[in-house]
Amino acid sequence: MFKLFNNKRLFILLITLVSFIVLMGFSLGSRKSLTWPENFVRDTTGFVQNLFYKPAGYVAGLFQDIANLHDLAEENERLHLMVAQYTREKAQYNFIKAANERYMEELKFKKAQKELYDFELYIAQVISLTTEPSNNSIVLDLGSKDGIKPNMSVVSTEGLVGVISQVSNFTSTVKLMTMMDVNDPNSQPAISATVLNKEGQSFGMIEGFDTQSGMLQMNKIPVGDPIAVGDIVISSGVGGLYPRGLTIGEVKEVKIGQFGYTSTAIIDPAADFQDWKELFVVFTEERVE
Repeated sequence: MFKLFNNKRLFILLITLVSFIVLMGFSLGSRKSLTWPENFVRDTTGFVQNLFYKPAGYVAGLFQDIANLHDLAEENERLHLMVAQYTREKAQYNFIKAANERYMEELKFKKAQKELYDFELYIAQVISLTTEPSNNSIVLDLGSKDGIKPNMSVVSTEGLVGVISQVSNFTSTVKLMTMMDVNDPNSQPAISATVLNKEGQSFGMIEGFDTQSGMLQMNKIPVGDPIAVGDIVISSGVGGLYPRGLTIGEVKEVKIGQFGYTSTAIIDPAADFQDWKELFVVFTEERVE
């Protein structure tokens, strides 16, 4: 009985082996279609692969996108730094260019004044500006060690600014023309003035400044004086305080005095009295000595 059972098992195993060999041979042979077991295995395998590989692909893509975003953030930061550096360098370039152009204009002005009139101009940096009504003044970085003395005239490239009122070793204070008041003994001294191209024919005294209109007043102009609207008023040099040839301003109006003996001219100052960086102190030969 036991022997029969063993023979039956051997027979089944033999049939199974033969069937497997036949199936393998059939599978390896050239044919146009797959058997249903092959189709089943292949579909099952494809489904399992799709089930696991697609999410894995999404996760891998997500990490790749995160890495790309990190690279983009770093590139963006580098670009911001480059833009900031360019902006800073451009600002420095513009500042240097503007300063160079300003210095060139000041140098031309200085040479022209030296050729026209007998005085030297010493450039000074503006340290501070006071705009109080009772003390309208500026401070320069030149003092007595540089030869600065009280009552020296101070000009800009546009025109007369004021006079030196106080001097220390390293700085000096300039009292501006806007403080000029004929009735105030502490104000800037009056300026003996004439008209460009009419020197010897025209004469007057710059004695006041109107804070509301921003205009200077040129008084004591004799009747018949040829001064006219549009004329350029300069210092005449009479009295010795202000050298001859300093530009003061332009005539905007000429009025006949109350009694008809003198006239008054309204002068628009050449200097704008704001945003100064450098000014010039006027040195005449007498003051240099």
